[in-house]
Amino acid sequence: MIEGKTLLGIIPARGGSKGVPRKNLREVGGRPMIAWGIEAAARSRYLDRTVVSTEDAEIAEVARRHGGDVPLMRPAELARDDSPLEPAILHMLDSLPDSYDYLVLMEPTVPLKSAEDIDGCISLCLARDAPACVAVSEPPQPPHWMVTLDARQRIEFVLGTETLSLRRQELPKAYTVSGAAYVARTEFYRAKRTFFDARTVGYVTPPWRSWDVDTELDLAVVNAILANRPERAG
Repeated sequence: MIEGKTLLGIIPARGGSKGVPRKNLREVGGRPMIAWGIEAAARSRYLDRTVVSTEDAEIAEVARRHGGDVPLMRPAELARDDSPLEPAILHMLDSLPDSYDYLVLMEPTVPLKSAEDIDGCISLCLARDAPACVAVSEPPQPPHWMVTLDARQRIEFVLGTETLSLRRQELPKAYTVSGAAYVARTEFYRAKRTFFDARTVGYVTPPWRSWDVDTELDLAVVNAILANRPERAG
C-alpha cells in the first residue's frame, strides 16, 4: 500500500514460447526465470499482493515452489501464441475476490528487475498523478541510426536523416519500454485496456536490469550480466 492505495501485482507467464522454448522455466543464475520476478515483487514495499497468471501446470508448480501465489489457472484460450495479454489481465482482476486501486504488471522475461525498479515506477505514477507509468531504459543503439529496407533493399532511415551528422552524445535521449513494470490505476486500465495514453509517464531503469529475454542470445547475455554484474541483482 502507498498513500492509502492498494496495489495488485500480476506476473504473466504463458507456457508457450517460440524464441526460447519454455523460457519462463529456463535457468537464470541457477534459478528458474520466473523465480526472479516473484522474489523482486516480494521485496516491494508497496505491493499488497502479487499473483502469477499462467495456463501451464508446471509453471504454476515452480512458481509456488518459489513463493509465488497462483490463485487460479488462466483459461487456455487466453494463452495462445496469438492471444493478447489484456484479456488475461482482466480475467485475473475479475476472478479475485478483492479489488485494488492500482495494477502492476511485471514481465517475468525481464528477470534482473529489482524491487527498486518496481517501487520507483509505482512512486512516480502517484507523484505525477498519472493514470499510468511504464518502466523504460536506454536502448543499446539510438533509434536515430535505425533503418528499414524497401523491396529493392534500399535503406530508409526510420527517423529521417536530419540527425546523421550528430555524434551519439548530441542525439536526443530516447528510451525503449523495458517490461520491468507497468503501473496503472485499475479503473483506467479497465476503460482503456492499455497502459499507454498521452498522460502515461516513464520511469527510467538501468539498461542492465532491463534486459528482456526473447532469444537464446538474450538468455546468454542475462547470465553473463549476472556473472559480472556491477551491483547485486534483486
